[in-house]
Amino acid sequence: MEVLMDTTVLSHVELFRDIQIKELQLLLPCLQAREKRYAKGEMICRAGETISELGVVVSGSINVMVNFYWGGSNIFGHFEAGQVFGETYAALPERELLVDVVAAEDCMILFLNLNKLLTTCRRSCAWHHQIIRNLIRLSAKKNLSLSTRMMQTAPKTIRERLSLYLSEQAQHHGRNHFTIPYSRQQLADYLSVDRSALSNELSKMQQDGLIRFHRSEFTLLKELDM
Repeated sequence: MEVLMDTTVLSHVELFRDIQIKELQLLLPCLQAREKRYAKGEMICRAGETISELGVVVSGSINVMVNFYWGGSNIFGHFEAGQVFGETYAALPERELLVDVVAAEDCMILFLNLNKLLTTCRRSCAWHHQIIRNLIRLSAKKNLSLSTRMMQTAPKTIRERLSLYLSEQAQHHGRNHFTIPYSRQQLADYLSVDRSALSNELSKMQQDGLIRFHRSEFTLLKELDM
């Protein structure tokens, strides 16, 4: 299937690291690449479906949502431009999705056939081997990110969870002032806490001179106790 996008926009995607633009133009048709745009709030993948493609967030961002049997949902993951999602389920096409994938904002997704990606073509292209190496690297990073999430939700108190999350964000951005990718409700969902209790604790931390914040912008003023 022909890919309509300008492949130069893929230069920031880690899955295509060390692959030249001219090589991408040959590689994408080999992987049965297709692109699709989604509006904010639109469903990309639904729990109960099976998939055979991984997705690359080319622009915008998405949320992976866990829905509970008795109602309500929780943000399990957030993926921004350049990141990959769905590769685990695509590798196990007989397994149904346990999550919804929803556009967090207007976005464009590039879908790639995982079986084609993992099976090198007859030409045994060097860049095909490179994309497999890149995928393994990305999967390793995602495992580390999942471990971080588990550590952030392990503490019993909301302040401890917030301190771990905000400290990790400061390290990730390399500075004490940063913007998080979540609204207040989404942050509460991510940390598995009540929104009102979260907002109350943030206000207390600001009163204690630990942080300063406005909406999704945060500044750490002191070292946070874990």
